Amino acid sequence: MSPTKNRRFSASQQSGNQFEAMQKPKSASHGIADDTLHHLRSYVHEKPEQAALWCLGIGFVLGWKLKPW
Repeated sequence: MSPTKNRRFSASQQSGNQFEAMQKPKSASHGIADDTLHHLRSYVHEKPEQAALWCLGIGFVLGWKLKPW
């Protein structure tokens, strides 16, 4: 085999490995958490009033259900 063929194969193999490394998250839960956090942040930036009302409603329900008797 000629040296140019070996260089082409190794270059394509390296680019394939770099592509795979970019596509794989470090762990499944880490990728899901990042995606969810990104979605929530973008939602809050787009609709701050609705996000505040959601927080108020969730806090009200949790406070009502978890209050000590």
